[in-house]
Amino acid sequence: MDIPSNIKSEISRIIKQMGVLDDISFVVEIPKDSSNGDYASNVAMQLTKILRKNPRLIAQDIVDNFNKEICGIEKIEIAGPGFINFFVSSSSFSSLISKVIEKQDEYGKQNYGQGKKYDVEFVSANPTGDLHLGHAWQAALGDSICNLLENVGYDVTREYYVNDAGVQILKLSQSIYARYQQELGLDVAFPEDGYHGADIIAFAKQLKEKYQDSLLDQPLSYFRKIGIEHELEKIVNDLSYFRVKFDVFSHEVMLYEKGWVDEIIPELEKKGYIYYQDNATWFKTTMFGDDKDRVVKKSDGTYTYFLPDIAYHRYKLQRGFDYLVNILGADHHGYIHRMEAAVCALGYQKDQIQYVIHQMVRLIKDGEELKLSKRTGKAYTLRDLCDEIGVNAARYQFASKNPGSHMEIDIDLAVKQSNENPVYYVQYAHARCCSIIKAYEKLSISDDTSGTMLTNSKEIALLKHIGEFEHVLLDAALSKAPYKLTNYLYTLASLFHTFYNECKVIDQENLPLTAQRVVLAKMTRIVIKNGLKLIGVQALNEM
Repeated sequence: MDIPSNIKSEISRIIKQMGVLDDISFVVEIPKDSSNGDYASNVAMQLTKILRKNPRLIAQDIVDNFNKEICGIEKIEIAGPGFINFFVSSSSFSSLISKVIEKQDEYGKQNYGQGKKYDVEFVSANPTGDLHLGHAWQAALGDSICNLLENVGYDVTREYYVNDAGVQILKLSQSIYARYQQELGLDVAFPEDGYHGADIIAFAKQLKEKYQDSLLDQPLSYFRKIGIEHELEKIVNDLSYFRVKFDVFSHEVMLYEKGWVDEIIPELEKKGYIYYQDNATWFKTTMFGDDKDRVVKKSDGTYTYFLPDIAYHRYKLQRGFDYLVNILGADHHGYIHRMEAAVCALGYQKDQIQYVIHQMVRLIKDGEELKLSKRTGKAYTLRDLCDEIGVNAARYQFASKNPGSHMEIDIDLAVKQSNENPVYYVQYAHARCCSIIKAYEKLSISDDTSGTMLTNSKEIALLKHIGEFEHVLLDAALSKAPYKLTNYLYTLASLFHTFYNECKVIDQENLPLTAQRVVLAKMTRIVIKNGLKLIGVQALNEM
């Protein structure tokens, strides 16, 4: 039973009967002081100006019409200027206990999305080198968002856009061909702006060992093809190691081969959204809220990168997705309005395209910023980070930060086996639950899910927090904010550790109470496991 959501729904029903038809922002939350009830609402104060009435009188009207039974409420009180305090009946907690224990791994799953389709595009790094820390944040963030959306009933496709039609890919092709020739002992100049990485040299060695000089007559397009395949394979392997997999890889070059890029300007021109100035072709994005119009074809006749991006988004929308989500770095912030304009110009709704923008990532070690990998002497990669702190810690770190804030990863803290380390703290709560359950199983007594003996304030606080799980998952999914889930899990771990330290869980002299407290440990274990799974982190049974 989602008690706060039920309370909020009942309040909404009542205020509509009172003639308030507009959506009113009010909260139903757990008060800091438990003497003020299990839940409290400020709705009466929010209605004062609308109803032109004393908030305590408004609160009384709500209380008089509130159906306590369907919400599992035993008592309601009005406090202060008009706060409404709700006291939950013990039977409500019994219902929650039974629900969690019965559903196990399914607890938290919902059908809010009703199968509507999301396409989430993330990472999409150029296939020209290793994934860096910004890509790592995108990978963890994107995969967690996909998991959360799927968990609440959406049909989600994870998509990777391969930029394989630009100048960077030409440089890659030239670099591979030059290194291959050099491996064969030929005196050829290396492209001035080519890729100097050791991985290109290693790949050229492989080509020589496998093909000797038989590739010398191959056109540059051949080296382009095998170069992209080689780099993409590395990327896919690194992402798989990071527990991230994609459903679809869409290639930019396909958009040109199908003629879809060439179709965009005529389509926009037909709708009156194109004009010509300074020998360039302009798209009237200001008609849709952009701060200035955008060039789609330059004076030299070449397309800007914006045009294939429009074709790509049209391609995605034509595949039947209800919503598109793009996860991008902070340097793409100015990109949002122009793409929203393009989507609207193509005949779709602005809210069908959504963005998650993340900030920069900094590594800290020994109190100082770390920019280079000890292993390679170059910029830190996704692999470097995982090798240093582990996949669990890396996934948790990236999921736990609001993408709108700068990310700072303290390597020393991330590897610490102590309560100072958030992922350790949460995983330890799960391991502690497992240890309790293992000891309990030796007693050969049956679970008691009635909850009638769980009256200690620490037990009630833990129960109430577990009852918030479904609401938190829905909120985290809809707001594309995995950090809301990690915040919840950290608080849950804290409440459980406090409960464990104050309440004797396995009590040989009080087996009836033991049977109920162990159920509480089982509930905590279920919620932590289900929550960590959504952010790609393992729930350890022992530590």
